[in-house]
Amino acid sequence: MSLTKLSEPEITARLDVLPEWSQPGEEIQRTYRFADFVGAMAFVDRIADEAERVQHHPDILIRYSRVTLSLSTHDAGGITEKDFEFAHAADRMATASGCK
Repeated sequence: MSLTKLSEPEITARLDVLPEWSQPGEEIQRTYRFADFVGAMAFVDRIADEAERVQHHPDILIRYSRVTLSLSTHDAGGITEKDFEFAHAADRMATASGCK
């Protein structure tokens, strides 16, 4: 897996495949909505397990039933393929966790 910072056209092309994700600066970000706080926390538990497994840790903001993930590869100084791989995994986990 490459830790090379992606160019803007590369980021745009990858975001086209992840329409719920956006790029606010030097990170990619998505907010997930769940039925309640318990559902949101179950998702965060899954995210934590995956982050530890792949050693790539997102910034996580929890607001009751909403969870916002922000991804950037600090070692590369921006967005890398590793961030997009984690975004795809997070989307799969969200679906399995009952994301609305």
